[in-house]
Amino acid sequence: MNPSSTGAHRFLNRRAFLGSTMQGLGSIALTHLLSRDGLLASAPAVRPLIDPSRPYAPRHPHFEPKAKRCLVIFVSGALSHVDTFDYKPELVRRHDTPMPASEKLVTFQGENGNLIKPLWEFRPRGQSGKMMSDLLPHIAGHADDLCFIHSMTGKSNTHGPAENQMSTGFTLDGFPGMGSWATYALGSENQDLPAFVAIPDPRGGPQIGPRHWASGFLPASFQGTPFSAGRPIPHLTRPQTISASEERSTRAFMKLLNDRHLEKQQGDSELAARIASYELAARMQLAAAEVGDFTTESPATRKLYGMDDADGSKAGFAKNCVLARRLLERGVRFVQLFNGSYAMGEGVGNWDGHKSIATQYPGHANILDQPCAALLTDLKARGLLDDTLVAFVTEFGRMPTFQKGANGRDHNPKGFTVWLTGAGVKKGYSHGATDDFGHQAVQDVTTIYDLHATLLHLMGLDHERLSFYHNGIERRLTDVHGHVIQQVLA
Repeated sequence: MNPSSTGAHRFLNRRAFLGSTMQGLGSIALTHLLSRDGLLASAPAVRPLIDPSRPYAPRHPHFEPKAKRCLVIFVSGALSHVDTFDYKPELVRRHDTPMPASEKLVTFQGENGNLIKPLWEFRPRGQSGKMMSDLLPHIAGHADDLCFIHSMTGKSNTHGPAENQMSTGFTLDGFPGMGSWATYALGSENQDLPAFVAIPDPRGGPQIGPRHWASGFLPASFQGTPFSAGRPIPHLTRPQTISASEERSTRAFMKLLNDRHLEKQQGDSELAARIASYELAARMQLAAAEVGDFTTESPATRKLYGMDDADGSKAGFAKNCVLARRLLERGVRFVQLFNGSYAMGEGVGNWDGHKSIATQYPGHANILDQPCAALLTDLKARGLLDDTLVAFVTEFGRMPTFQKGANGRDHNPKGFTVWLTGAGVKKGYSHGATDDFGHQAVQDVTTIYDLHATLLHLMGLDHERLSFYHNGIERRLTDVHGHVIQQVLA
């Protein structure tokens, strides 16, 4: 049969099809290899060059950073934005009436009742006149220094996955914390302390615990080190049966043996990393003890933070805030400070206000407010806010309604508030907005991916280029999403 008469010339024969397929697969493979090795012309991935024997050595950012270090204050349990930072006059006007278009609305714990106005009065604060509530008056005193993002959204209305996303970028387990990404990229300015420190609440840890500061698939060197003012790093104290001179001699001898062993095993990065971790632990015996020694803090500082408050939980959190400042001023790259614990149950030691916000929140506010505000005051007075970025976050917001049959608010990831302050961000500024009731973000909607992209950007890192090749995928803190929130940059 004549091919031209049947139109068969329009189709590939088997040999041509196989040849074209092989060329296509080869192109895909070549593109993958070029991307993996950072050789693509457009926005190549960047692999930090890391010496396994000095994993925390300072490394150059992608571009000039605004912030040398970062503090993330994580308020666990989901702080209600409509009772603190997000003022909604319409919510006040329509108090105790049904929310429009909310018939049969079911959220995390079930049906919702009527709209309920903020339980604490909102007032204009500072020269900016920012409306903030009386629940957190000390933090409200910093209104002119804060940059609010009122249009934050998350992917989950469940605490565990939502905490995962805020700290790791993913709702699933097994991904590195944002502090791990930062220290993987940049190392640290202090070689005697961990590059990434997590400070749990004195009442206990957040719901997902160590997954906030885990290194995931990144090298283990970059996982966070958890300790607090009340629970210092364990096993650092020299046994009383060993003198200081004996310990120094033992360390010198061990270093000699390690160096000789490493010479015979050149190229063994795991061995070099293990030796580096032991040497860091040895240096930390002195540095960690010094950073946790509050006897040098003045009476004025102790009073500012509330370190000697009669409420033990508040005094403990105040000391944790002082510890955070002491770590930052000593060059620790990333500090994650937690307020709220799940060890005590729903809403008891955290901000999970389902049952009775009016009785639960004042106790939590008493613990958070003064110490957190004092930390901002102290950082500013010492000039640390000039090159330190501070982010105040929670896993999601809460509903503008009360739950049916209760006096609390259910989970709400559709719109909530986080704020930034310090290096590189606008002061006394509000970005984005939720609707008239604080239910859903409707203006300049932002995501947690955008927040992470912005934090990395302020530390001199391009979130699209900072990656780690794992299981055939170029992994990023921001996955395949995220844009820098340009409007909040100073």
